[in-house]
Amino acid sequence: MEVILKEDVANLGFRGEVVKVADGYARNFLLPRKLAMQATAANKAVIEQMKVAAARRSATEKAQAEELLAKLEPVVLSFTRKSGEHGHLFGSVTSSDIAAELAAQGFEVDRRKIQLGDAIKSLGDFKVAIRLHREVTARVTVKVLDEAAEEKTAAPAEASEPASEETKSE
Repeated sequence: MEVILKEDVANLGFRGEVVKVADGYARNFLLPRKLAMQATAANKAVIEQMKVAAARRSATEKAQAEELLAKLEPVVLSFTRKSGEHGHLFGSVTSSDIAAELAAQGFEVDRRKIQLGDAIKSLGDFKVAIRLHREVTARVTVKVLDEAAEEKTAAPAEASEPASEETKSE
């Protein structure tokens, strides 16, 4: 079946392209999600108008993505996780975690745009790609720290504070 893509679809094509796909894929995935429409003669005439509008929209989206890129490049995200002896995490840092941390810092990024091959499962610094637009990709630094090391550095600071009233009365 031939369909006209209304949105960019990963591993298939970009907005406005006419692509040939399996009937079931079009019927069960693309059409219900309004990602594509059937490539009929009438729809092909409409697609020319859509291409012009899509080009304008893509230009504004690219400008917004480049603006966001300038803001995201210096961002460093820190995660504290429990880890084993050799730096392996008892869990992982996923794209959802990264999206939540970015949202906490005021950046609204969809987790599906974060290109993290596999979840981060070890301590260290990582560069994570965020695809903001077809032609614009930001790289954010993600630091994964050991929870035990954090507690050790916080413990001496707490020991130097004066004892609380509860410990004095005993």
